[in-house]
Amino acid sequence: MTLEATLLRHGSRLLLTSKRRPLINGSTKSCVSWTRFAAPSLTTIKHHRFNSSNSNNIVGNLPALHHHYSHHDSNNNNNNHRRSIHSSNITNLGKSAIASPTLPNLRALTPTVRDAILSDLNQVDVDKNGIIDSEELKILLSKHATSFTDDEVVELTELFYASTGGHGVEVMRFLEALDAAIAEKSTSGGGEMSEDEKISPLVEEGKFKTHPLGIGTCASEYMFSKTHGKYTPEQLEIELTHVPPVTTLDKGALFAVKCFRFGFDQATGWNRGSMTPEKILNRAIFLETVAAIPGMVAAIIRHFRSLRNMTRDGGMLNMFLEEANNERMHLLTFIRLKDPGMIFRAAVIGAQGVFATGFGLAYVASPAFCHRFVGYIEEEAVLTYTKIIKAIEEAEEGSELAQWKAHPAPKIAKGYWHLGENGTVLDVMKAVRADEAEHRDVNHAVSGVPDDTVNPLYDPRERLDSMLAKYVRDIMEREQQEKGDKKATSTSTRAVTTD
Repeated sequence: MTLEATLLRHGSRLLLTSKRRPLINGSTKSCVSWTRFAAPSLTTIKHHRFNSSNSNNIVGNLPALHHHYSHHDSNNNNNNHRRSIHSSNITNLGKSAIASPTLPNLRALTPTVRDAILSDLNQVDVDKNGIIDSEELKILLSKHATSFTDDEVVELTELFYASTGGHGVEVMRFLEALDAAIAEKSTSGGGEMSEDEKISPLVEEGKFKTHPLGIGTCASEYMFSKTHGKYTPEQLEIELTHVPPVTTLDKGALFAVKCFRFGFDQATGWNRGSMTPEKILNRAIFLETVAAIPGMVAAIIRHFRSLRNMTRDGGMLNMFLEEANNERMHLLTFIRLKDPGMIFRAAVIGAQGVFATGFGLAYVASPAFCHRFVGYIEEEAVLTYTKIIKAIEEAEEGSELAQWKAHPAPKIAKGYWHLGENGTVLDVMKAVRADEAEHRDVNHAVSGVPDDTVNPLYDPRERLDSMLAKYVRDIMEREQQEKGDKKATSTSTRAVTTD
């Protein structure tokens, strides 16, 4: 499952255009579109994995299709009629409903799939009012247990309830959203855009846009479902990527990181002698005590700014808090393999004091610089863990380092990353590297974005769009299977008749 989000990279040139668009009830709404030009710096951000291999691949690009429910004022009567469907017209959704003029024009759903979906929605519409509420959505998803786990059903139901403020969604609007989702067009936004028009559905006149189903982003302020466990083998295969610096700010951040790395490597003798478990743990433990600082600093400063300005944060501080805690979990795992001495702990206290103070002041002055700095730091972290993993895998049998290939992972690591009862220290290193790769790409992505950007890892609209598409795909698969079964039965019957 992917979680995608559109972010604006700093330095992009944007054209802000405003237009009034008619809504389904005939009223109008002032909408603002961000049209990008002369700034090829957008790309798609995927859940758990972000591609930042060049300067153009820094920010998420989710081309949004803004669907008009009406294009002209002359269509308002038809749209009002759509919203005034009585429960008596919804009771027998199916083929009779398909023939009804109140059905929207759909682009991706075939008549057969449409019939199946309407029948499905009718069955879960307990009170027969043509409205799908959160409890009915829960019933709907539960019917598709092969596609949705119990945890996903609970999460999506709660997210739907929170995002719609407890209100339901009309069946026809729900059907339109399903059609848009399966057509791989984001339903975030609310207006129709051309295929080549680049927009950001995240910002509208300084406020957050709403989803066509009425789903807003307020849930992102307090809901965040992100676990670093259950990585698939494919997700653990990490590529070494680098974002070339473009601006003076980028170049300054990269220079600072290179200086920091060179000094630390020289002080610890990292590049001298062979790699040993002792050397690896000393480096990992010390760096993780510092690596957990940036996320916490960013979250605290964003928290105070939200309070001071009395505005939303978009859920970004939740993401940074989770990032800080993730780095702390790395530390708590490694200290189960080695208990540092008093001199080591004293050095940690000094490093924390200096780095936290400096980073805090820098974040107040330029969050963009700090996130770019962290992005480059994480690039180095991914490189370091890649070398460690390679050294373990290629270690000579019988050596102390080779033992990590079979040495059981600490219990806390098995639980956090879902490594299973046979999880090893090598598995831990791979999971930690995957975490650092995500931190790398997220920090590069959010460097210079607007303050009200929604959390790229948990945008309620994208989460629910993903759910809609998943539901429709399940319906399609069932219809294909039933069609195949009928064809096989028919063939068998003809064969028997011939005999």
